Amino acid sequence: MSEIERDDVTGVATTGHEWDGIKELNNPLPRWWVWTFYATIVWSVGYTVAYPAWPLVSSATTGVLGYSSRAEVNQELAAADAARSDYVDRIAASSVEDILADDELRQFASAAGAAAYRVNCVQCHGSGATGSAGYPNLNDDDWIWGGSVEEIRQTIAHGIRFDGDLDTRFSGMPAFAGVLPNQEIARIAAHVVSFSGEPSSAELAQEGASLYADNCAACHGEAGEGGRDFGAPSLADAIWLYGSSEAEIAAQIRAPHHGTMPGWAARLGDATVKELAVYIHTLGGGE
Repeated sequence: MSEIERDDVTGVATTGHEWDGIKELNNPLPRWWVWTFYATIVWSVGYTVAYPAWPLVSSATTGVLGYSSRAEVNQELAAADAARSDYVDRIAASSVEDILADDELRQFASAAGAAAYRVNCVQCHGSGATGSAGYPNLNDDDWIWGGSVEEIRQTIAHGIRFDGDLDTRFSGMPAFAGVLPNQEIARIAAHVVSFSGEPSSAELAQEGASLYADNCAACHGEAGEGGRDFGAPSLADAIWLYGSSEAEIAAQIRAPHHGTMPGWAARLGDATVKELAVYIHTLGGGE
């Protein structure tokens, strides 16, 4: 039987393992650590018996306590719905003007509307509601159909040019390609630019004044102020959905873009539509 080698300094036996001249001492683990390790093994066995743990073919062991994280989440969601149901019922029974007048309801509706906006509206109007080409900015004061909280609610509820709702907002600008020659369309575009900026040619803009009066003023107003009764946007500000250059305006006159917004009343319900209207109105652009 070979003699056990011991360390010269500590007197502890070695394990016989050696790396680069360094020998491993055969120090036992502290007893408290060993018993703690054994306790974790016992605890893990108890856990797998008490709680869902072992995967099966199409499910898992349920555990003797019958605990389910999914059921716990459902309970929490049910409790949250119960806590907010009073507010939702009050919102459903109130007009949007009354909601704005009630600080408590307004705060709840604005918070709920912000959540609904992030799910349903951000794809077109942007995360900050600043819009993009063809999609209006909801933070400014330029509203084709009106920016009061009730007018916003009406637009959200029924949409714009939405075939699925008989009460949808509707306006249609005729295409002037083939009706007016390109030279006359260019004159009208120059005149429209003169409402809010400098046209490329003052003479061209002046020549377009009578053409504008004959073809455009009935909807957009004599000074380009727009007409909400017709859904005609203002042409006298710096806010444009499809570009403000003379070329872009001329292109819109020749073959206008007609955006579409779905009506959300049937999908989201009256209370959520009101919450969205309140939230958008409180962004700062509502009237």
